[in-house]
Amino acid sequence: MKLTTVLLSTALAAGSMMTVTAHADSTTRVAAASALGSVAGTALGKNMGGNTGATIGAALGGAGGAAVASNKKNRTESAIGGALGGGAGYSVGQSMGGTNGGYIGSALGAAGGAALGNKVAKDKAADRAAEKRAKRWKKRHR
Repeated sequence: MKLTTVLLSTALAAGSMMTVTAHADSTTRVAAASALGSVAGTALGKNMGGNTGATIGAALGGAGGAAVASNKKNRTESAIGGALGGGAGYSVGQSMGGTNGGYIGSALGAAGGAALGNKVAKDKAADRAAEKRAKRWKKRHR
């Protein structure tokens, strides 16, 4: 019954976030979607394969949530961050606080990892654009 409640609340929250996905890329939205995906993946993985399955589910759910909510340009970095954060967060949270700690850890880890990955992608894009502008300026002013 508890698993059904968690999955139903996750599905409802995911459904409500789908209206937000059409708007501009936001690091907060990417973090929230990654956390939500990670918790859902943790619950499914724990049900199917114990703690190892929960860790894998947290990673896959965090990556999937971040990828869905990210802009096309930032998708890969956000997904990698969400996956690493979700898996590591579950492991640390589970060892510190049991099952509930694992859920909390996977959510926080995936949110932080996805936000960091999204920020890294945006910073790389800004650096590339600045480098491109500098090359054009240098070419014109020789």
